[in-house]
Amino acid sequence: MEREQGLSEINRTRIITIIRGVRESDAERIADALLAGGVTVMEITLNTPGAPDMIRRLQQSHGDRMYIGAGTVLDTGDLQKALDAGASFIVTPNTDEDVIRRCAEARIPIFPGAMTPTEIVRAWKAGATAVKVFPSASLGLGYIKELQGPLKHIPMMAVGGVDTDNIADFIRAGCYGVGIGSYVVNLQEIAAGNFDWVTSRAASLIEKTAPFAEEK
Repeated sequence: MEREQGLSEINRTRIITIIRGVRESDAERIADALLAGGVTVMEITLNTPGAPDMIRRLQQSHGDRMYIGAGTVLDTGDLQKALDAGASFIVTPNTDEDVIRRCAEARIPIFPGAMTPTEIVRAWKAGATAVKVFPSASLGLGYIKELQGPLKHIPMMAVGGVDTDNIADFIRAGCYGVGIGSYVVNLQEIAAGNFDWVTSRAASLIEKTAPFAEEK
């Protein structure tokens, strides 16, 4: 997908699915399962064995239907690996202003991780598309709500601890979107070949975010 179409898909679904630690041989079936459930945006973390090749293959097989990026990009070296593999967007767990600036200059969507208000503002000023508040599971929904007071002008994403029970709460609190990993891409279910389980989880999440997409 092209940049604008991919960002539109994030706007529509509000979900970036995080693919971490999966077998390369399962990547295309996971993508098919997510698509069947309505999820069209996926992030392959670079600490997954074979991640660059996985990104290349998925861009060839699913790039016309899915927005495929790279996650766990820690520095400019990782950034180059991700871009060489064909990643359409970048996600980081940390605030590396060099990575953010390079992406902004190249018009590559970048979702850097930040925890404190200072880090969030720094990431935004450096050129972030939206700032990933991480770790959301530990900080909680209340923290997101508090940040919205002074920093509502900065698009934020919650990553960690998001599920069908609370995804709507995070979006109501002002989140631009959410990142979801093992809740929908569960390694045990995938190892058992239960890709229908992935589709079911994806569909249940999309059902919860649909009203917000309609409001856009």
